[in-house]
Amino acid sequence: MCRLLGYATAGINRSLADILGESACQDFRELSEIHNDGWGVAQLSDPASQAFARDGGAPAPETGTKLYKSTVVARRDPLFTEFAADPARGALWHLRLASSNLPLILENQQPFFANGLSFIHNGDISDDDGVNIVNNPHYPVNRGAFLSTGGRSDSAIFFSVILEYIAFGFALDEAVAQAVRQLRQAYPKSSYNCMIQSEDQFIALCAAGREVTSPRIVEIYDQYGKGAKALDYRVVRYRALHDDAGREAGVVVASSGFDQRAEDGWQVLGNDHMIVASNRTGEFRVRSI
Repeated sequence: MCRLLGYATAGINRSLADILGESACQDFRELSEIHNDGWGVAQLSDPASQAFARDGGAPAPETGTKLYKSTVVARRDPLFTEFAADPARGALWHLRLASSNLPLILENQQPFFANGLSFIHNGDISDDDGVNIVNNPHYPVNRGAFLSTGGRSDSAIFFSVILEYIAFGFALDEAVAQAVRQLRQAYPKSSYNCMIQSEDQFIALCAAGREVTSPRIVEIYDQYGKGAKALDYRVVRYRALHDDAGREAGVVVASSGFDQRAEDGWQVLGNDHMIVASNRTGEFRVRSI
């Protein structure tokens, strides 16, 4: 039960504060009052300095992923402000609210990173009896792909299924779609809202098994006097980014919880639809799964 945010630009480094504005950036951070089980960020950017092979290392790639994860609540972590001001041409942000009694350990913090891919997920992959997929010994999981994620949660299993479809040769967006179709055969009511980024692409998916917010989530928000903010909990919205000349230059996608007004360009991403964007050109499209 988490909050997600991601963006892709036209290859131009822009910070989260630039993308959202200082006020909305702070509002997103304050969601961690409730989503208080840690946070993480994965940023794509050019390395500040070039590494060399002459001292024993291989040449550095043209771009790299900066990854940070913590079990400290985002609103109490001073590094959040530093990362929010750090420019990147693409980034994933995750505020965690642990579900199904999954342990609050660093291994389960997101984003996960494997094979050059960063991944975040908002959902609880459990059956009608509340048994999480991690406690289902009969669900077929590729052990190698699962271990590569570094996680031990249902989200790590979801990521490992995506990795397996990529290994089969599917494009990134279709691998995500295939993974959801497979998991839904056993867990049709679970939420598969997620975001994933490579060095070239950014994918954001809305795929909620239940579009109506579960009573448990409303109950948690009520404890903080914010039950009304949970009513659109599963909704994902997106907004086109623009350059100084007013041309489209990327996209930002976020789960609900902070102000996302239509007059500011925010649109609802339909259920079972995904954003497919280039974090090099900023071009994006919407497709169904």
